[in-house]
Amino acid sequence: MRKIVRINMTDLTCKEEDIRNEYKYLGARGLTSAIVAFEVRPKCDPFSAENKVIFAPGLLAGTSAPCSGRISIGGKSPLTGTIKEANAGGTAAQLLAQYGISALVIEGKPVSGRLRSRASVMERGTYIVKISEEGVELIRDDQIKKLGNYELVDQLRKKYGPNISCITIGPAGENGMLSATIAVTDPQGRPTRHAGRGGLGAVLGAKRVKGIVIESKNVKKVTLKESKRFMESANLLAKLLKEHPVTGKALPTYGSNILANVINAVGAYPTRNFSEGRFEGIKNISGEKQREVILKRGGKIKRTCSDGCPIACSRTYVDRFGKYLTKGPEYETIWAHGANCGIDNMDTIAQIDRLCDDYGMDTIEIGGAIAVVMEAGTLQFGDEKAAIRLAKEAGEATSLLGRIIGNGAKVTGEILNVQRVPVVKGQSLPGYDPRAAKGIGVTYATSTMGADHTAGYATAVNLLKLGGFVNPLRKEGQAKLSKKLQILTTALDSVGMCLFVIFCILDQPEAMQAIIDMVNARFGLTFGLREITELGEKVLKIERQFNLKAGIGHSQDRLPDFFVKEKLPPHNVVFDVSGKELQKVSQLQI
Repeated sequence: MRKIVRINMTDLTCKEEDIRNEYKYLGARGLTSAIVAFEVRPKCDPFSAENKVIFAPGLLAGTSAPCSGRISIGGKSPLTGTIKEANAGGTAAQLLAQYGISALVIEGKPVSGRLRSRASVMERGTYIVKISEEGVELIRDDQIKKLGNYELVDQLRKKYGPNISCITIGPAGENGMLSATIAVTDPQGRPTRHAGRGGLGAVLGAKRVKGIVIESKNVKKVTLKESKRFMESANLLAKLLKEHPVTGKALPTYGSNILANVINAVGAYPTRNFSEGRFEGIKNISGEKQREVILKRGGKIKRTCSDGCPIACSRTYVDRFGKYLTKGPEYETIWAHGANCGIDNMDTIAQIDRLCDDYGMDTIEIGGAIAVVMEAGTLQFGDEKAAIRLAKEAGEATSLLGRIIGNGAKVTGEILNVQRVPVVKGQSLPGYDPRAAKGIGVTYATSTMGADHTAGYATAVNLLKLGGFVNPLRKEGQAKLSKKLQILTTALDSVGMCLFVIFCILDQPEAMQAIIDMVNARFGLTFGLREITELGEKVLKIERQFNLKAGIGHSQDRLPDFFVKEKLPPHNVVFDVSGKELQKVSQLQI
């Protein structure tokens, strides 16, 4: 039986309820967005008691489906003001599904401490949600306040045992930073998998929830309606993923940073705050160089970010003494703190990645903000020591500039009076320049959640030529491509699949059919591609309606002016997809 668990932080209660009919066949992003849209007032203050933070595994979580371990975390974003879903790998999604929890909803907020009552004590408290075979309980633990994610997880494992999954926030979340993430422990028990975008860690911090502990003993895989059919489809998908050159070879061998040389070569690698499309220091921060350094020092490649993933694109990065430093780092992190800031030192980037994971900050947002500081002339591009210092100051909120950076690139640009700030709806652009990869530019502009490459990964077609080719330097066909991929991605997010399966799906349609067959075998349904497409469209429409009611409409579905006016070297192109076409994508009419 699928159920929803609600934790009310106003009266400190926990309750369970059967999943409502309108939520019955929604999972992950589909479910988080539906709950936000139906239960959160669109114009509410994101830090108020009216907002909620929803944790939801996908429809296939808790099974042996390959790549099904993603967890969606939703709410109203304090960074963008829009509806928000950020997802992460790690070990939590599978366990929540195995406990029968379709959604864990954190709602309410301790009453103002101005009142001389029990509420005053409540507000100062720090809480953990514990999930075990005994049920769900809320535990006050003021000893863990302001701990970094690494020390916090160590303490939780000592207290509750080593066989737990943890969902936590760092000091950035408790300090209300708009870049604050929510961390999920990986299979090695480290807080390295982050729902990074949109500042939802700050919303959880406002509710005084520091973390969620999920015990892993005595849990069982979910019940399948047709187990034989399910296993046949799961085995087929695993086979197709292992045979595909991207998911079976490139990603396991080099990790997501295999893209660095590729994107740089085609001139779409944003350099020094999106002023150029190629970085002269790329060889020092490429996926090939990263692999070389990791293996030379005794680190690990081919690690999984969640159980049951055949791709295994993660890795363990160690310092020059062979001591663990961080995971990955991943492509976006290396770009954000590398070429974007004019830095070509992998160790520096890895140190910043570790700091961001520990403090609980979005590496893309922090990298974007530091690059804006450099754009302002306050620092020089390439200043490694200053970049590390600013990341620390942002995480600890120890200086005015640190607090500014911790609130993201938009706030940083406004305060420092910088005109070239690469954000959409307040959220920093990821590592693909929309002038040289125009399909992803359409996705940045029209996504319901601010600039987000994962919302419709047009780069796969524009630059990697998977499933076809749409010329990335021309505007023709980009709107249609982005719309198609946004619908597909939303459906995959709702199933709980890793985005990287899309590489295989675009080349081999039978991979998508295998996913649909697993959903059908799991629930006893008869879905086809049409029904899965309709699911993606339904969720996007729900999200769009929430944003419209929040006052965020088509006029915000735009890239910053400099992308339209400034030509990007080396191709000397601008982003020229028309506003009319962007609006059609937003309305799913193209």
